[in-house]
Amino acid sequence: MTVPGRRFAPARASRPGRDRLARLLPAPPGAARAEGSGAPGVAVVGGGIAGLTAATALAERGVRVTVYERAEQLGGRLAGWPTRLADGTAVTMSRGFHAFFRQYYNLRALLRRTDPSLDRLTPLPDYPLRHAGGRRDGFRHVPRTPPLSALGFAALSGSFGVRELARMRPRAALPLFDVRVPEVYERFDHVSAYDFLEAIRFPPAARHLAFEVFSRSFFADPRQLSAAEMALMFHIYFLGSSEGLLFDVPREPFPQALWDPLAERLRGLGARLRTGTAVEAVSPRPAGGLAVTAAGGGEEPYDAVVLALDPAGLRSLVARCGGLGDAPWRERVARLRTAPPFLVSRLWLDRPVRPDRPGFLGTSGYGPLDNVSVVSGWEGEAARWAVRTGGSVVELHAYALAEDADPATVRKELLDELHRVYPETRRAGVVDARHEWRADCPLFAVGGHADRPTVDTPTPGLVVAGDTVRTGLPVALMERAATSGFLAANALLGRWGLRGHALWTVPDRGRTAALRWAAACAGGGG
Repeated sequence: MTVPGRRFAPARASRPGRDRLARLLPAPPGAARAEGSGAPGVAVVGGGIAGLTAATALAERGVRVTVYERAEQLGGRLAGWPTRLADGTAVTMSRGFHAFFRQYYNLRALLRRTDPSLDRLTPLPDYPLRHAGGRRDGFRHVPRTPPLSALGFAALSGSFGVRELARMRPRAALPLFDVRVPEVYERFDHVSAYDFLEAIRFPPAARHLAFEVFSRSFFADPRQLSAAEMALMFHIYFLGSSEGLLFDVPREPFPQALWDPLAERLRGLGARLRTGTAVEAVSPRPAGGLAVTAAGGGEEPYDAVVLALDPAGLRSLVARCGGLGDAPWRERVARLRTAPPFLVSRLWLDRPVRPDRPGFLGTSGYGPLDNVSVVSGWEGEAARWAVRTGGSVVELHAYALAEDADPATVRKELLDELHRVYPETRRAGVVDARHEWRADCPLFAVGGHADRPTVDTPTPGLVVAGDTVRTGLPVALMERAATSGFLAANALLGRWGLRGHALWTVPDRGRTAALRWAAACAGGGG
Protein backbone atom coordinates (compact mmCIF):
# COMPACT_ATOMS: atom_id res chain seq x y z
CA MET A 1 0.00 0.00 0.00
CA THR A 2 1.27 3.47 -0.87
CA VAL A 3 2.00 5.66 2.15
CA PRO A 4 0.18 9.03 1.85
CA GLY A 5 2.45 11.96 1.16
CA ARG A 6 5.54 9.90 0.31
CA ARG A 7 7.05 8.59 -2.89
CA PHE A 8 9.46 5.72 -3.23
CA ALA A 9 11.95 5.48 -6.09
CA PRO A 10 11.36 2.15 -7.81
CA ALA A 11 14.19 -0.29 -8.17
CA ARG A 12 15.69 -0.44 -11.62
CA ALA A 13 14.38 -3.98 -12.10
CA SER A 14 10.83 -2.75 -11.64
CA ARG A 15 10.96 -0.48 -14.66
CA PRO A 16 8.57 -1.55 -17.43
CA GLY A 17 11.16 -1.38 -20.22
CA ARG A 18 14.74 -0.41 -21.03
CA ASP A 19 14.28 3.37 -20.78
CA ARG A 20 15.90 4.61 -17.57
CA LEU A 21 14.00 7.92 -17.94
CA ALA A 22 10.55 6.31 -18.06
CA ARG A 23 8.25 8.22 -15.72
CA LEU A 24 6.40 6.62 -12.81
CA LEU A 25 3.07 8.01 -11.58
CA PRO A 26 2.70 6.32 -8.17
CA ALA A 27 -0.53 4.61 -7.21
CA PRO A 28 -2.90 6.97 -5.37
CA PRO A 29 -3.13 5.78 -1.74
CA GLY A 30 -6.12 4.14 -0.13
CA ALA A 31 -7.51 0.89 1.22
CA ALA A 32 -6.47 -2.27 -0.60
CA ARG A 33 -9.98 -3.53 -1.33
CA ALA A 34 -13.64 -2.85 -0.86
CA GLU A 35 -15.07 -5.69 1.20
CA GLY A 36 -18.52 -7.11 1.75
CA SER A 37 -21.92 -6.21 0.41
CA GLY A 38 -21.21 -2.50 0.65
CA ALA A 39 -18.73 -2.54 -2.22
CA PRO A 40 -19.62 0.07 -4.84
CA GLY A 41 -21.05 -1.01 -8.19
CA VAL A 42 -19.83 0.37 -11.53
CA ALA A 43 -21.14 -0.03 -15.06
CA VAL A 44 -18.50 0.08 -17.79
CA VAL A 45 -20.11 0.95 -21.13
CA GLY A 46 -17.84 -0.41 -23.86
CA GLY A 47 -15.69 -3.53 -23.91
CA GLY A 48 -12.66 -2.30 -25.84
CA ILE A 49 -9.18 -1.67 -24.46
CA ALA A 50 -10.25 1.33 -22.36
CA GLY A 51 -13.34 -0.36 -20.93
CA LEU A 52 -11.59 -3.64 -20.15
CA THR A 53 -8.73 -1.77 -18.50
CA ALA A 54 -11.10 0.22 -16.30
CA ALA A 55 -13.11 -2.90 -15.46
CA THR A 56 -9.97 -4.83 -14.49
CA ALA A 57 -8.56 -1.99 -12.39
CA LEU A 58 -11.86 -1.61 -10.51
CA ALA A 59 -12.57 -5.31 -10.03
CA GLU A 60 -9.09 -5.85 -8.59
CA ARG A 61 -10.04 -3.45 -5.78
CA GLY A 62 -13.25 -5.32 -4.94
CA VAL A 63 -15.62 -3.07 -6.91
CA ARG A 64 -18.68 -4.82 -8.36
CA VAL A 65 -18.28 -4.35 -12.13
CA THR A 66 -20.66 -4.90 -15.04
CA VAL A 67 -19.31 -4.47 -18.58
CA TYR A 68 -21.80 -3.68 -21.35
CA GLU A 69 -20.61 -4.33 -24.90
CA ARG A 70 -23.01 -4.06 -27.83
CA ALA A 71 -20.95 -6.45 -30.00
CA GLU A 72 -20.92 -10.17 -29.33
CA GLN A 73 -17.15 -10.05 -28.77
CA LEU A 74 -14.91 -8.12 -26.39
CA GLY A 75 -11.94 -6.11 -27.61
CA GLY A 76 -13.48 -3.14 -29.41
CA ARG A 77 -11.28 -2.29 -32.39
CA LEU A 78 -9.13 -5.30 -31.48
CA ALA A 79 -12.02 -7.73 -31.38
CA GLY A 80 -12.01 -10.95 -33.37
CA TRP A 81 -14.87 -13.15 -34.53
CA PRO A 82 -15.20 -16.60 -36.09
CA THR A 83 -15.77 -17.16 -39.78
CA ARG A 84 -15.47 -20.12 -42.16
CA LEU A 85 -13.47 -20.08 -45.37
CA ALA A 86 -14.56 -21.49 -48.69
CA ASP A 87 -12.34 -24.52 -48.07
CA GLY A 88 -14.22 -25.24 -44.83
CA THR A 89 -11.55 -23.97 -42.43
CA ALA A 90 -12.78 -22.21 -39.29
CA VAL A 91 -10.68 -19.04 -38.79
CA THR A 92 -10.77 -15.76 -36.87
CA MET A 93 -11.31 -12.44 -38.62
CA SER A 94 -10.54 -9.03 -37.11
CA ARG A 95 -9.94 -5.43 -38.08
CA GLY A 96 -6.34 -6.34 -38.64
CA PHE A 97 -2.76 -5.71 -37.70
CA HIS A 98 -1.87 -3.66 -34.60
CA ALA A 99 1.64 -2.96 -33.36
CA PHE A 100 2.28 -3.42 -29.63
CA PHE A 101 5.19 -1.04 -29.12
CA ARG A 102 7.56 -1.54 -26.21
CA GLN A 103 6.64 1.89 -24.78
CA TYR A 104 3.00 0.84 -24.34
CA TYR A 105 3.75 0.39 -20.66
CA ASN A 106 0.17 0.52 -19.34
CA LEU A 107 -1.36 -1.64 -22.06
CA ARG A 108 1.35 -4.20 -21.47
CA ALA A 109 0.67 -4.01 -17.72
CA LEU A 110 -2.95 -4.94 -18.46
CA LEU A 111 -1.87 -7.88 -20.62
CA ARG A 112 0.54 -9.06 -17.91
CA ARG A 113 -2.48 -9.75 -15.68
CA THR A 114 -2.94 -13.00 -17.61
CA ASP A 115 0.44 -13.30 -19.35
CA PRO A 116 3.14 -12.16 -16.89
CA SER A 117 6.05 -12.69 -19.31
CA LEU A 118 4.06 -11.53 -22.37
CA ASP A 119 4.71 -14.88 -24.00
CA ARG A 120 1.60 -14.41 -26.15
CA LEU A 121 3.38 -11.58 -27.98
CA THR A 122 6.20 -12.11 -30.44
CA PRO A 123 8.62 -9.47 -31.81
CA LEU A 124 8.90 -8.52 -35.46
CA PRO A 125 12.55 -7.93 -36.41
CA ASP A 126 12.07 -4.64 -38.29
CA TYR A 127 9.65 -1.84 -39.15
CA PRO A 128 10.46 -1.50 -42.88
CA LEU A 129 9.09 1.30 -45.06
CA ARG A 130 8.97 1.24 -48.85
CA HIS A 131 8.15 3.93 -51.43
CA ALA A 132 6.94 3.14 -54.93
CA GLY A 133 9.86 5.16 -56.29
CA GLY A 134 12.28 2.59 -54.89
CA ARG A 135 13.33 4.20 -51.61
CA ARG A 136 13.40 1.99 -48.53
CA ASP A 137 13.93 2.59 -44.86
CA GLY A 138 13.81 0.58 -41.68
CA PHE A 139 14.49 0.84 -37.98
CA ARG A 140 16.21 -2.44 -37.17
CA HIS A 141 19.70 -0.90 -37.19
CA VAL A 142 18.76 2.57 -35.93
CA PRO A 143 19.99 3.37 -32.39
CA ARG A 144 17.13 3.41 -29.93
CA THR A 145 18.21 6.25 -27.62
CA PRO A 146 17.58 9.86 -28.76
CA PRO A 147 19.14 11.94 -30.19
CA LEU A 148 21.22 9.11 -31.67
CA SER A 149 17.98 7.63 -33.03
CA ALA A 150 17.27 10.70 -35.16
CA LEU A 151 20.88 11.03 -36.30
CA GLY A 152 21.10 7.31 -37.03
CA PHE A 153 17.88 7.30 -39.04
CA ALA A 154 19.05 10.24 -41.17
CA ALA A 155 22.46 8.64 -41.70
CA LEU A 156 21.08 5.22 -42.66
CA SER A 157 18.18 6.47 -44.74
CA GLY A 158 18.46 7.12 -48.46
CA SER A 159 15.75 9.78 -48.12
CA PHE A 160 18.06 12.43 -46.63
CA GLY A 161 20.35 13.77 -49.34
CA VAL A 162 22.92 16.49 -48.70
CA ARG A 163 20.98 18.98 -50.80
CA GLU A 164 17.71 18.25 -48.98
CA LEU A 165 19.35 18.52 -45.57
CA ALA A 166 20.89 21.86 -46.52
CA ARG A 167 17.40 23.24 -47.28
CA MET A 168 15.95 22.27 -43.90
CA ARG A 169 15.19 24.83 -41.19
CA PRO A 170 16.49 23.03 -38.08
CA ARG A 171 15.40 25.85 -35.77
CA ALA A 172 11.78 25.25 -36.76
CA ALA A 173 12.20 21.54 -35.97
CA LEU A 174 13.64 22.03 -32.48
CA PRO A 175 10.24 21.84 -30.71
CA LEU A 176 10.17 18.14 -31.66
CA PHE A 177 13.04 17.57 -29.24
CA ASP A 178 11.22 18.91 -26.17
CA VAL A 179 7.59 17.86 -26.35
CA ARG A 180 5.49 18.38 -23.24
CA VAL A 181 1.79 17.96 -22.52
CA PRO A 182 -0.28 20.15 -22.63
CA GLU A 183 2.18 22.77 -23.95
CA VAL A 184 2.55 21.01 -27.28
CA TYR A 185 -1.19 21.44 -27.89
CA GLU A 186 -1.16 25.08 -26.87
CA ARG A 187 1.59 25.75 -29.41
CA PHE A 188 0.77 23.50 -32.36
CA ASP A 189 -2.82 22.28 -32.23
CA HIS A 190 -3.89 25.05 -34.65
CA VAL A 191 -1.38 23.89 -37.29
CA SER A 192 -1.68 20.83 -39.52
CA ALA A 193 1.04 18.20 -39.60
CA TYR A 194 1.50 18.96 -43.31
CA ASP A 195 2.04 22.70 -42.73
CA PHE A 196 4.42 22.02 -39.85
CA LEU A 197 6.60 19.83 -42.06
CA GLU A 198 6.44 22.45 -44.81
CA ALA A 199 7.71 25.06 -42.36
CA ILE A 200 10.63 22.79 -41.46
CA ARG A 201 11.28 22.12 -45.18
CA PHE A 202 11.50 18.48 -44.32
CA PRO A 203 12.83 16.50 -47.31
CA PRO A 204 9.85 15.39 -49.45
CA ALA A 205 11.17 11.84 -49.87
CA ALA A 206 11.56 11.34 -46.13
CA ARG A 207 8.21 13.04 -45.49
CA HIS A 208 6.35 10.63 -47.75
CA LEU A 209 8.19 7.58 -46.50
CA ALA A 210 8.21 8.28 -42.78
CA PHE A 211 5.97 11.11 -41.59
CA GLU A 212 2.98 10.28 -43.79
CA VAL A 213 3.17 6.59 -42.92
CA PHE A 214 2.97 7.54 -39.24
CA SER A 215 0.33 10.21 -39.80
CA ARG A 216 -1.94 7.82 -41.64
CA SER A 217 -1.60 5.32 -38.80
CA PHE A 218 -3.78 7.88 -36.99
CA PHE A 219 -6.32 7.30 -39.81
CA ALA A 220 -5.83 10.85 -41.02
CA ASP A 221 -4.31 12.69 -43.94
CA PRO A 222 -1.44 14.96 -42.78
CA ARG A 223 -3.46 17.99 -43.94
CA GLN A 224 -6.15 17.11 -41.40
CA LEU A 225 -3.99 15.89 -38.51
CA SER A 226 -3.02 18.29 -35.75
CA ALA A 227 0.70 19.08 -35.73
CA ALA A 228 0.58 18.78 -31.94
CA GLU A 229 -0.54 15.17 -32.24
CA MET A 230 2.21 14.47 -34.76
CA ALA A 231 4.84 16.03 -32.51
CA LEU A 232 3.60 13.99 -29.56
CA MET A 233 3.67 10.87 -31.71
CA PHE A 234 7.32 11.40 -32.60
CA HIS A 235 8.17 12.09 -28.97
CA ILE A 236 6.55 8.81 -27.89
CA TYR A 237 7.93 6.58 -30.59
CA PHE A 238 11.16 8.18 -31.72
CA LEU A 239 12.57 11.35 -30.16
CA GLY A 240 11.54 11.03 -26.51
CA SER A 241 11.79 7.33 -25.75
CA SER A 242 14.69 4.91 -25.87
CA GLU A 243 12.41 1.89 -26.40
CA GLY A 244 12.81 2.29 -30.16
CA LEU A 245 10.36 1.77 -33.02
CA LEU A 246 10.35 -2.02 -33.03
CA PHE A 247 7.25 -3.76 -31.74
CA ASP A 248 5.52 -7.02 -30.89
CA VAL A 249 2.42 -8.69 -32.33
CA PRO A 250 0.13 -11.36 -30.84
CA ARG A 251 1.10 -14.97 -31.60
CA GLU A 252 -2.56 -15.91 -32.05
CA PRO A 253 -5.73 -13.98 -33.01
CA PHE A 254 -6.81 -11.26 -30.59
CA PRO A 255 -9.51 -13.25 -28.73
CA GLN A 256 -7.28 -16.22 -27.98
CA ALA A 257 -4.15 -14.20 -27.21
CA LEU A 258 -5.66 -11.27 -25.32
CA TRP A 259 -9.34 -11.06 -24.50
CA ASP A 260 -10.49 -14.59 -23.66
CA PRO A 261 -7.89 -14.88 -20.84
CA LEU A 262 -8.75 -11.40 -19.56
CA ALA A 263 -12.48 -12.16 -19.64
CA GLU A 264 -11.84 -15.30 -17.58
CA ARG A 265 -9.87 -13.24 -15.07
CA LEU A 266 -12.63 -10.63 -14.83
CA ARG A 267 -15.24 -13.29 -14.20
CA GLY A 268 -12.97 -14.73 -11.52
CA LEU A 269 -12.96 -11.30 -9.88
CA GLY A 270 -16.77 -11.30 -9.86
CA ALA A 271 -17.39 -9.05 -12.88
CA ARG A 272 -20.39 -9.50 -15.14
CA LEU A 273 -19.68 -9.36 -18.89
CA ARG A 274 -22.80 -8.53 -20.88
CA THR A 275 -21.75 -8.85 -24.52
CA GLY A 276 -24.33 -8.36 -27.25
CA THR A 277 -25.98 -5.74 -24.99
CA ALA A 278 -26.29 -2.14 -26.14
CA VAL A 279 -26.82 0.66 -23.61
CA GLU A 280 -29.71 2.91 -24.52
CA ALA A 281 -29.46 5.46 -21.70
CA VAL A 282 -27.48 6.59 -18.66
CA SER A 283 -29.16 8.98 -16.24
CA PRO A 284 -28.43 10.47 -12.81
CA ARG A 285 -30.57 9.08 -9.99
CA PRO A 286 -32.25 11.49 -7.56
CA ALA A 287 -30.77 9.66 -4.57
CA GLY A 288 -27.26 9.60 -6.07
CA GLY A 289 -25.44 7.38 -8.51
CA LEU A 290 -26.58 6.63 -12.04
CA ALA A 291 -29.01 4.33 -13.77
CA VAL A 292 -28.14 2.34 -16.89
CA THR A 293 -30.84 1.25 -19.31
CA ALA A 294 -29.79 -1.63 -21.56
CA ALA A 295 -31.61 -2.75 -24.68
CA GLY A 296 -34.27 -5.23 -23.65
CA GLY A 297 -32.96 -5.42 -20.10
CA GLY A 298 -34.58 -2.68 -18.08
CA GLU A 299 -32.85 -0.19 -15.78
CA GLU A 300 -30.12 -1.00 -13.26
CA PRO A 301 -28.70 1.33 -10.57
CA TYR A 302 -24.94 1.88 -10.14
CA ASP A 303 -22.76 4.05 -7.97
CA ALA A 304 -20.74 5.16 -11.00
CA VAL A 305 -20.43 4.68 -14.77
CA VAL A 306 -17.43 4.57 -17.11
CA LEU A 307 -18.20 5.59 -20.70
CA ALA A 308 -15.58 3.82 -22.82
CA LEU A 309 -17.00 4.44 -26.28
CA ASP A 310 -15.73 5.49 -29.69
CA PRO A 311 -16.48 9.11 -30.73
CA ALA A 312 -19.71 8.29 -32.56
CA GLY A 313 -20.94 6.10 -29.73
CA LEU A 314 -20.16 8.76 -27.13
CA ARG A 315 -21.83 11.49 -29.20
CA SER A 316 -24.93 9.36 -29.70
CA LEU A 317 -25.32 8.33 -26.07
CA VAL A 318 -24.78 11.84 -24.70
CA ALA A 319 -27.27 13.25 -27.24
CA ARG A 320 -29.90 10.75 -26.04
CA CYS A 321 -29.26 11.41 -22.34
CA GLY A 322 -30.08 15.03 -21.58
CA GLY A 323 -29.23 14.71 -17.90
CA LEU A 324 -25.53 13.96 -18.43
CA GLY A 325 -22.97 16.72 -17.97
CA ASP A 326 -23.62 20.42 -18.43
CA ALA A 327 -24.30 22.35 -21.61
CA PRO A 328 -20.65 23.22 -22.46
CA TRP A 329 -19.55 19.61 -21.91
CA ARG A 330 -22.37 18.28 -24.07
CA GLU A 331 -21.54 20.75 -26.82
CA ARG A 332 -17.89 19.68 -26.83
CA VAL A 333 -18.87 16.04 -27.07
CA ALA A 334 -21.21 16.85 -29.95
CA ARG A 335 -18.28 18.40 -31.86
CA LEU A 336 -16.09 15.29 -31.63
CA ARG A 337 -15.18 14.07 -35.09
CA THR A 338 -14.64 10.63 -36.52
CA ALA A 339 -11.69 9.89 -38.81
CA PRO A 340 -12.31 9.04 -42.47
CA PRO A 341 -13.12 5.44 -43.37
CA PHE A 342 -10.50 2.75 -43.76
CA LEU A 343 -10.43 -0.70 -45.33
CA VAL A 344 -8.82 -3.92 -44.14
CA SER A 345 -8.64 -6.76 -46.67
CA ARG A 346 -7.40 -10.18 -45.55
CA LEU A 347 -6.63 -12.65 -48.31
CA TRP A 348 -6.05 -16.39 -48.04
CA LEU A 349 -3.82 -17.17 -51.05
CA ASP A 350 -3.10 -20.57 -52.58
CA ARG A 351 0.63 -19.83 -52.91
CA PRO A 352 3.26 -18.61 -50.46
CA VAL A 353 4.84 -15.20 -50.62
CA ARG A 354 8.60 -15.11 -50.80
CA PRO A 355 10.11 -16.29 -47.51
CA ASP A 356 12.12 -13.08 -47.08
CA ARG A 357 9.03 -10.84 -47.07
CA PRO A 358 8.70 -8.94 -43.75
CA GLY A 359 5.83 -9.62 -41.39
CA PHE A 360 4.83 -5.95 -41.76
CA LEU A 361 5.67 -3.39 -44.44
CA GLY A 362 4.65 0.27 -44.42
CA THR A 363 4.12 1.61 -47.94
CA SER A 364 3.88 4.99 -49.67
CA GLY A 365 3.11 5.81 -53.28
CA TYR A 366 1.14 2.61 -53.90
CA GLY A 367 -2.27 4.13 -54.42
CA PRO A 368 -4.50 3.63 -51.38
CA LEU A 369 -2.27 0.88 -49.93
CA ASP A 370 -0.75 1.93 -46.59
CA ASN A 371 0.72 -1.35 -45.39
CA VAL A 372 0.99 -5.07 -46.07
CA SER A 373 1.15 -7.74 -43.38
CA VAL A 374 2.13 -11.34 -44.05
CA VAL A 375 -0.08 -12.64 -41.25
CA SER A 376 0.98 -16.24 -41.79
CA GLY A 377 4.52 -15.16 -40.93
CA TRP A 378 3.70 -14.42 -37.29
CA GLU A 379 0.16 -15.46 -36.29
CA GLY A 380 -0.22 -19.11 -35.32
CA GLU A 381 -3.69 -19.68 -36.75
CA ALA A 382 -2.75 -18.24 -40.15
CA ALA A 383 0.61 -20.04 -40.13
CA ARG A 384 -1.05 -23.40 -39.53
CA TRP A 385 -3.43 -22.82 -42.45
CA ALA A 386 -0.50 -21.84 -44.69
CA VAL A 387 1.50 -24.94 -43.75
CA ARG A 388 -1.47 -27.23 -44.35
CA THR A 389 -2.44 -25.71 -47.72
CA GLY A 390 0.90 -24.48 -49.07
CA GLY A 391 -0.53 -20.97 -49.27
CA SER A 392 -0.18 -17.73 -47.30
CA VAL A 393 -2.34 -15.18 -45.52
CA VAL A 394 -1.79 -11.49 -46.27
CA GLU A 395 -3.55 -8.39 -45.03
CA LEU A 396 -3.84 -5.02 -46.77
CA HIS A 397 -4.74 -1.72 -45.09
CA ALA A 398 -5.96 1.52 -46.64
CA TYR A 399 -6.43 4.50 -44.29
CA ALA A 400 -8.02 7.95 -44.59
CA LEU A 401 -10.17 7.09 -47.60
CA ALA A 402 -12.60 9.50 -49.21
CA GLU A 403 -16.04 9.48 -47.63
CA ASP A 404 -17.62 8.67 -50.99
CA ALA A 405 -15.05 6.02 -52.00
CA ASP A 406 -16.51 2.80 -53.39
CA PRO A 407 -15.41 -0.16 -51.24
CA ALA A 408 -15.36 -2.60 -54.17
CA THR A 409 -13.13 -0.27 -56.18
CA VAL A 410 -10.73 0.20 -53.27
CA ARG A 411 -10.57 -3.57 -52.71
CA LYS A 412 -9.53 -4.07 -56.35
CA GLU A 413 -6.96 -1.27 -56.11
CA LEU A 414 -5.44 -2.85 -53.00
CA LEU A 415 -5.08 -6.19 -54.75
CA ASP A 416 -3.45 -4.53 -57.76
CA GLU A 417 -0.99 -2.71 -55.48
CA LEU A 418 -0.18 -5.95 -53.64
CA HIS A 419 0.85 -7.38 -57.00
CA ARG A 420 3.20 -4.41 -57.47
CA VAL A 421 4.70 -4.68 -54.00
CA TYR A 422 5.03 -8.49 -53.99
CA PRO A 423 5.02 -9.60 -57.66
CA GLU A 424 4.88 -13.30 -56.76
CA THR A 425 1.27 -12.79 -55.62
CA ARG A 426 0.17 -12.13 -59.24
CA ARG A 427 0.16 -15.88 -59.83
CA ALA A 428 -1.67 -16.65 -56.59
CA GLY A 429 -5.31 -17.54 -56.49
CA VAL A 430 -7.50 -16.15 -53.71
CA VAL A 431 -8.95 -19.06 -51.75
CA ASP A 432 -11.11 -16.65 -49.79
CA ALA A 433 -11.16 -13.03 -48.61
CA ARG A 434 -12.68 -10.92 -45.87
CA HIS A 435 -13.04 -7.15 -46.00
CA GLU A 436 -13.72 -4.71 -43.16
CA TRP A 437 -14.81 -1.17 -44.10
CA ARG A 438 -14.98 0.94 -40.93
CA ALA A 439 -15.19 4.57 -39.84
CA ASP A 440 -15.17 4.71 -36.04
CA CYS A 441 -11.74 6.02 -35.01
CA PRO A 442 -11.22 9.49 -33.49
CA LEU A 443 -9.96 12.27 -35.75
CA PHE A 444 -7.27 14.35 -34.05
CA ALA A 445 -8.12 17.31 -36.22
CA VAL A 446 -6.45 20.70 -36.35
CA GLY A 447 -7.81 22.76 -33.46
CA GLY A 448 -9.81 19.88 -31.99
CA HIS A 449 -7.87 19.22 -28.79
CA ALA A 450 -9.97 21.53 -26.60
CA ASP A 451 -13.14 19.63 -27.49
CA ARG A 452 -11.81 16.23 -26.51
CA PRO A 453 -13.20 15.11 -23.13
CA THR A 454 -11.09 14.55 -20.05
CA VAL A 455 -11.62 11.58 -17.75
CA ASP A 456 -13.70 13.63 -15.31
CA THR A 457 -17.11 15.03 -16.25
CA PRO A 458 -19.51 17.53 -14.63
CA THR A 459 -21.72 14.62 -13.48
CA PRO A 460 -20.58 13.05 -10.18
CA GLY A 461 -19.69 9.39 -10.66
CA LEU A 462 -19.51 9.63 -14.46
CA VAL A 463 -16.07 9.26 -16.08
CA VAL A 464 -14.89 8.81 -19.66
CA ALA A 465 -12.16 6.57 -21.11
CA GLY A 466 -10.87 5.89 -24.60
CA ASP A 467 -8.25 6.93 -27.11
CA THR A 468 -10.08 10.19 -27.80
CA VAL A 469 -9.69 11.30 -24.14
CA ARG A 470 -7.28 14.04 -23.01
CA THR A 471 -5.11 12.40 -20.38
CA GLY A 472 -2.50 15.12 -19.86
CA LEU A 473 0.15 12.44 -20.41
CA PRO A 474 2.41 11.55 -23.37
CA VAL A 475 0.41 8.58 -24.66
CA ALA A 476 -1.30 7.76 -27.95
CA LEU A 477 -3.41 5.16 -29.77
CA MET A 478 -3.83 1.87 -27.86
CA GLU A 479 -1.69 3.13 -24.99
CA ARG A 480 -3.91 6.19 -24.60
CA ALA A 481 -6.93 3.90 -24.41
CA ALA A 482 -5.36 1.73 -21.70
CA THR A 483 -3.98 4.69 -19.76
CA SER A 484 -7.34 6.47 -19.79
CA GLY A 485 -8.96 3.29 -18.50
CA PHE A 486 -6.61 3.19 -15.52
CA LEU A 487 -7.13 6.94 -14.93
CA ALA A 488 -10.91 6.54 -15.02
CA ALA A 489 -10.70 3.69 -12.51
CA ASN A 490 -8.35 5.69 -10.28
CA ALA A 491 -10.75 8.64 -10.28
CA LEU A 492 -13.56 6.43 -9.01
CA LEU A 493 -11.40 4.48 -6.56
CA GLY A 494 -10.31 7.78 -5.03
CA ARG A 495 -13.97 8.69 -4.38
CA TRP A 496 -14.30 5.58 -2.25
CA GLY A 497 -10.96 5.74 -0.46
CA LEU A 498 -9.55 2.77 -2.38
CA ARG A 499 -5.99 2.50 -3.63
CA GLY A 500 -5.43 3.35 -7.25
CA HIS A 501 -3.03 1.89 -9.80
CA ALA A 502 0.46 3.10 -10.65
CA LEU A 503 1.12 4.22 -14.23
CA TRP A 504 4.21 4.59 -16.38
CA THR A 505 4.82 6.85 -19.36
CA VAL A 506 7.67 7.78 -21.64
CA PRO A 507 9.58 10.87 -20.40
CA ASP A 508 7.33 13.92 -20.14
CA ARG A 509 9.89 16.26 -21.73
CA GLY A 510 12.94 16.25 -23.98
CA ARG A 511 15.64 13.82 -22.92
CA THR A 512 18.69 16.11 -22.90
CA ALA A 513 19.23 19.50 -21.25
CA ALA A 514 21.03 20.91 -24.30
CA LEU A 515 18.16 20.13 -26.66
CA ARG A 516 15.60 21.40 -24.15
CA TRP A 517 17.53 24.65 -23.95
CA ALA A 518 17.71 24.90 -27.74
CA ALA A 519 13.99 24.20 -28.07
CA ALA A 520 13.21 26.88 -25.48
CA CYS A 521 15.33 29.38 -27.40
CA ALA A 522 13.36 28.50 -30.53
CA GLY A 523 10.11 29.13 -28.70
CA GLY A 524 9.16 25.45 -28.35
CA GLY A 525 9.97 24.78 -24.69
CA GLY A 526 7.51 24.82 -21.85
